[in-house]
Amino acid sequence: MDEQPAGEGIRARTRRGSIGARWWSRRFIDLVESFADAGRLQRGRAYARKGNVFDLRVEAYEVTAKVRGSAPEPYEVALGIEAIDEDGWRAVEAELASRALFRARLLAGEMPPEIEWVFAELGLALFPDSASDLHLMCDCPDWGDPCKHAAAVLYLLAEAFDDDPFLILQWNGRRRDQLLGALRRASATGPDPLEMPDEPLTAEGFWTPPSGLARLRERPPAPPVPPGFVLQVAAPPPVRVRRRALTDVLAPVYEALAGQDED
Repeated sequence: MDEQPAGEGIRARTRRGSIGARWWSRRFIDLVESFADAGRLQRGRAYARKGNVFDLRVEAYEVTAKVRGSAPEPYEVALGIEAIDEDGWRAVEAELASRALFRARLLAGEMPPEIEWVFAELGLALFPDSASDLHLMCDCPDWGDPCKHAAAVLYLLAEAFDDDPFLILQWNGRRRDQLLGALRRASATGPDPLEMPDEPLTAEGFWTPPSGLARLRERPPAPPVPPGFVLQVAAPPPVRVRRRALTDVLAPVYEALAGQDED
Protein backbone atom coordinates (compact mmCIF):
# COMPACT_ATOMS: atom_id res chain seq x y z
CA MET A 1 0.00 0.00 0.00
CA ASP A 2 1.30 3.48 -0.85
CA GLU A 3 2.07 5.83 1.98
CA GLN A 4 -0.34 8.61 2.71
CA PRO A 5 0.89 12.06 1.65
CA ALA A 6 2.38 14.18 4.37
CA GLY A 7 -0.16 16.29 6.17
CA GLU A 8 0.17 19.54 8.02
CA GLY A 9 2.48 17.97 10.53
CA ILE A 10 5.67 19.17 12.18
CA ARG A 11 8.51 19.54 9.70
CA ALA A 12 12.12 19.32 10.79
CA ARG A 13 13.85 22.66 10.31
CA THR A 14 17.08 21.12 9.00
CA ARG A 15 16.52 19.88 5.46
CA ARG A 16 19.90 18.10 5.19
CA GLY A 17 22.56 16.72 7.51
CA SER A 18 22.24 16.36 11.26
CA ILE A 19 19.12 17.26 13.22
CA GLY A 20 19.58 19.09 16.51
CA ALA A 21 21.47 22.37 16.99
CA ARG A 22 22.14 22.83 20.71
CA TRP A 23 24.45 20.72 22.87
CA TRP A 24 21.61 18.97 24.68
CA SER A 25 19.74 17.94 21.53
CA ARG A 26 22.97 16.81 19.85
CA ARG A 27 23.87 14.79 22.94
CA PHE A 28 20.45 13.11 22.80
CA ILE A 29 20.65 12.33 19.07
CA ASP A 30 24.27 11.14 19.27
CA LEU A 31 23.27 8.65 21.97
CA VAL A 32 20.25 7.43 19.98
CA GLU A 33 22.31 7.04 16.81
CA SER A 34 24.94 5.07 18.74
CA PHE A 35 22.57 2.17 19.44
CA ALA A 36 19.67 2.41 16.95
CA ASP A 37 19.42 0.92 13.45
CA ALA A 38 20.97 3.36 10.96
CA GLY A 39 18.61 2.47 8.10
CA ARG A 40 15.45 3.05 10.09
CA LEU A 41 16.88 6.25 11.50
CA GLN A 42 17.49 7.50 7.96
CA ARG A 43 13.89 6.76 6.99
CA GLY A 44 12.75 8.43 10.21
CA ARG A 45 14.66 11.61 9.29
CA ALA A 46 12.87 11.61 5.93
CA TYR A 47 9.50 11.29 7.68
CA ALA A 48 10.43 14.12 10.05
CA ARG A 49 11.34 16.39 7.12
CA LYS A 50 8.17 15.55 5.16
CA GLY A 51 5.85 16.64 7.97
CA ASN A 52 4.44 13.19 8.73
CA VAL A 53 4.52 13.73 12.52
CA PHE A 54 1.91 15.70 14.42
CA ASP A 55 0.44 16.08 17.89
CA LEU A 56 3.84 15.74 19.60
CA ARG A 57 3.43 15.93 23.39
CA VAL A 58 6.08 15.73 26.11
CA GLU A 59 4.88 14.49 29.49
CA ALA A 60 6.60 12.98 32.51
CA TYR A 61 8.39 9.78 31.42
CA GLU A 62 6.57 9.58 28.07
CA VAL A 63 6.51 11.41 24.74
CA THR A 64 3.55 10.72 22.46
CA ALA A 65 2.88 11.60 18.83
CA LYS A 66 0.98 10.51 15.74
CA VAL A 67 2.74 9.64 12.50
CA ARG A 68 1.26 9.25 9.03
CA GLY A 69 2.43 6.13 7.25
CA SER A 70 1.00 3.49 4.92
CA ALA A 71 -2.24 2.93 6.85
CA PRO A 72 -5.34 5.11 6.43
CA GLU A 73 -5.12 6.17 10.05
CA PRO A 74 -1.93 7.59 11.61
CA TYR A 75 0.16 5.38 13.84
CA GLU A 76 0.35 6.05 17.57
CA VAL A 77 3.91 6.39 18.89
CA ALA A 78 5.11 6.58 22.50
CA LEU A 79 8.68 7.06 23.73
CA GLY A 80 9.23 6.10 27.37
CA ILE A 81 12.21 6.42 29.69
CA GLU A 82 13.02 5.17 33.17
CA ALA A 83 11.53 7.34 35.89
CA ILE A 84 13.57 9.53 38.21
CA ASP A 85 11.62 9.21 41.45
CA GLU A 86 10.71 11.98 43.87
CA ASP A 87 13.69 11.31 46.13
CA GLY A 88 16.00 11.53 43.14
CA TRP A 89 14.53 14.85 42.05
CA ARG A 90 14.80 16.29 45.56
CA ALA A 91 18.49 15.36 45.57
CA VAL A 92 18.96 16.98 42.13
CA GLU A 93 17.18 20.17 43.21
CA ALA A 94 19.22 20.40 46.40
CA GLU A 95 22.46 19.96 44.49
CA LEU A 96 21.56 22.51 41.82
CA ALA A 97 20.39 25.00 44.45
CA SER A 98 23.69 24.63 46.33
CA ARG A 99 25.68 25.75 43.28
CA ALA A 100 25.19 29.45 42.61
CA LEU A 101 26.23 29.28 38.94
CA PHE A 102 23.86 26.43 38.11
CA ARG A 103 21.03 28.12 39.97
CA ALA A 104 21.56 31.44 38.19
CA ARG A 105 21.78 29.93 34.71
CA LEU A 106 18.70 27.74 35.14
CA LEU A 107 16.67 30.64 36.52
CA ALA A 108 17.76 32.60 33.45
CA GLY A 109 16.36 29.84 31.23
CA GLU A 110 19.72 28.35 30.24
CA MET A 111 20.80 24.71 30.34
CA PRO A 112 24.45 24.47 31.48
CA PRO A 113 26.37 21.60 29.82
CA GLU A 114 27.70 20.45 33.19
CA ILE A 115 24.18 19.67 34.43
CA GLU A 116 24.57 16.13 33.07
CA TRP A 117 27.48 15.61 35.48
CA VAL A 118 25.28 16.66 38.43
CA PHE A 119 22.85 13.88 37.56
CA ALA A 120 25.74 11.41 37.10
CA GLU A 121 27.22 12.30 40.49
CA LEU A 122 23.90 11.32 42.07
CA GLY A 123 23.75 8.05 40.12
CA LEU A 124 21.02 9.35 37.79
CA ALA A 125 20.87 9.70 34.00
CA LEU A 126 19.57 12.78 32.20
CA PHE A 127 19.56 11.04 28.81
CA PRO A 128 18.92 7.42 27.83
CA ASP A 129 22.37 6.05 27.01
CA SER A 130 21.45 2.56 25.84
CA ALA A 131 18.66 0.83 23.97
CA SER A 132 17.35 -0.67 27.21
CA ASP A 133 16.86 2.83 28.69
CA LEU A 134 14.56 3.93 25.88
CA HIS A 135 11.19 2.21 25.44
CA LEU A 136 9.80 2.72 21.92
CA MET A 137 6.20 1.79 21.18
CA CYS A 138 4.32 2.07 17.88
CA ASP A 139 1.21 0.28 16.67
CA CYS A 140 2.61 -0.22 13.16
CA PRO A 141 3.41 -3.77 11.95
CA ASP A 142 7.18 -3.10 11.85
CA TRP A 143 8.94 -4.80 14.78
CA GLY A 144 12.13 -2.80 14.24
CA ASP A 145 13.61 -0.92 17.16
CA PRO A 146 13.09 1.83 16.32
CA CYS A 147 10.61 1.67 13.49
CA LYS A 148 10.75 4.63 11.11
CA HIS A 149 7.73 6.22 12.81
CA ALA A 150 9.37 6.20 16.24
CA ALA A 151 12.63 7.39 14.65
CA ALA A 152 10.83 10.39 13.13
CA VAL A 153 9.45 11.31 16.55
CA LEU A 154 12.92 11.00 18.12
CA TYR A 155 14.36 13.51 15.63
CA LEU A 156 11.53 16.00 16.07
CA LEU A 157 11.83 15.60 19.84
CA ALA A 158 15.46 16.73 19.51
CA GLU A 159 14.31 19.88 17.71
CA ALA A 160 11.74 20.45 20.44
CA PHE A 161 14.63 20.24 22.91
CA ASP A 162 16.39 22.93 20.84
CA ASP A 163 13.42 25.24 21.38
CA ASP A 164 12.93 24.43 25.07
CA PRO A 165 15.68 22.54 26.95
CA PHE A 166 13.41 22.23 29.97
CA LEU A 167 11.42 19.63 28.03
CA ILE A 168 14.33 17.25 28.75
CA LEU A 169 13.68 17.68 32.46
CA GLN A 170 9.92 17.41 31.93
CA TRP A 171 10.40 14.08 30.14
CA ASN A 172 12.43 12.96 33.15
CA GLY A 173 9.58 13.87 35.50
CA ARG A 174 10.12 17.52 36.51
CA ARG A 175 8.22 20.40 34.96
CA ARG A 176 10.00 23.71 34.45
CA ASP A 177 7.83 25.50 37.02
CA GLN A 178 8.47 22.80 39.63
CA LEU A 179 12.25 22.93 39.25
CA LEU A 180 12.54 26.72 39.07
CA GLY A 181 10.14 27.10 42.00
CA ALA A 182 12.40 24.89 44.12
CA LEU A 183 15.47 26.91 43.08
CA ARG A 184 13.75 30.22 43.83
CA ARG A 185 12.73 28.99 47.27
CA ALA A 186 16.32 27.96 47.93
CA SER A 187 17.52 31.40 46.81
CA ALA A 188 15.04 33.14 49.11
CA THR A 189 15.56 31.02 52.22
CA GLY A 190 19.02 29.50 52.03
CA PRO A 191 22.43 31.13 52.36
CA ASP A 192 24.43 31.76 49.22
CA PRO A 193 27.32 29.25 49.25
CA LEU A 194 29.65 31.91 47.82
CA GLU A 195 29.08 34.36 50.68
CA MET A 196 31.54 34.48 53.58
CA PRO A 197 30.11 33.96 57.09
CA ASP A 198 29.54 36.99 59.30
CA GLU A 199 31.29 35.40 62.31
CA PRO A 200 35.02 36.02 62.74
CA LEU A 201 37.16 33.11 61.56
CA THR A 202 38.71 31.21 64.46
CA ALA A 203 41.42 28.57 64.45
CA GLU A 204 38.85 25.95 65.38
CA GLY A 205 36.54 27.06 62.60
CA PHE A 206 39.41 27.23 60.12
CA TRP A 207 40.43 23.61 60.64
CA THR A 208 36.90 22.18 60.93
CA PRO A 209 35.74 20.67 57.60
CA PRO A 210 32.52 22.34 56.39
CA SER A 211 29.41 20.21 56.43
CA GLY A 212 29.09 20.41 52.64
CA LEU A 213 32.42 18.62 52.16
CA ALA A 214 31.48 16.06 54.76
CA ARG A 215 28.33 15.29 52.81
CA LEU A 216 30.33 14.95 49.61
CA ARG A 217 32.44 12.19 51.15
CA GLU A 218 29.30 10.19 51.93
CA ARG A 219 28.17 10.13 48.31
CA PRO A 220 28.71 7.07 46.16
CA PRO A 221 31.55 7.48 43.67
CA ALA A 222 30.49 9.22 40.49
CA PRO A 223 30.40 7.08 37.35
CA PRO A 224 33.40 7.70 35.09
CA VAL A 225 33.03 10.28 32.34
CA PRO A 226 33.26 8.46 28.99
CA PRO A 227 36.30 9.18 26.79
CA GLY A 228 35.69 12.09 24.46
CA PHE A 229 32.75 13.39 26.50
CA VAL A 230 33.77 16.97 25.70
CA LEU A 231 33.41 16.17 21.99
CA GLN A 232 29.82 15.11 22.60
CA VAL A 233 28.65 18.12 24.60
CA ALA A 234 30.58 20.94 22.88
CA ALA A 235 29.44 22.53 19.63
CA PRO A 236 31.46 20.88 16.83
CA PRO A 237 33.97 23.30 15.22
CA PRO A 238 33.58 23.91 11.46
CA VAL A 239 36.88 22.13 10.73
CA ARG A 240 37.39 19.04 8.57
CA VAL A 241 40.48 16.85 8.16
CA ARG A 242 40.53 15.06 4.82
CA ARG A 243 36.77 15.50 4.55
CA ARG A 244 36.19 14.11 8.05
CA ALA A 245 34.74 16.15 10.90
CA LEU A 246 37.36 17.17 13.46
CA THR A 247 35.40 15.48 16.26
CA ASP A 248 35.51 12.15 14.36
CA VAL A 249 39.29 12.50 13.99
CA LEU A 250 39.83 13.30 17.67
CA ALA A 251 37.52 10.60 19.08
CA PRO A 252 40.07 7.71 18.78
CA VAL A 253 42.72 9.94 20.37
CA TYR A 254 40.57 10.34 23.48
CA GLU A 255 39.94 6.57 23.51
CA ALA A 256 43.68 5.90 23.34
CA LEU A 257 44.44 8.36 26.13
CA ALA A 258 41.78 6.75 28.31
CA GLY A 259 43.40 3.36 27.71
CA GLN A 260 46.78 4.69 28.88
CA ASP A 261 45.20 5.94 32.12
CA GLU A 262 43.89 2.43 32.84
CA ASP A 263 47.32 0.75 32.36
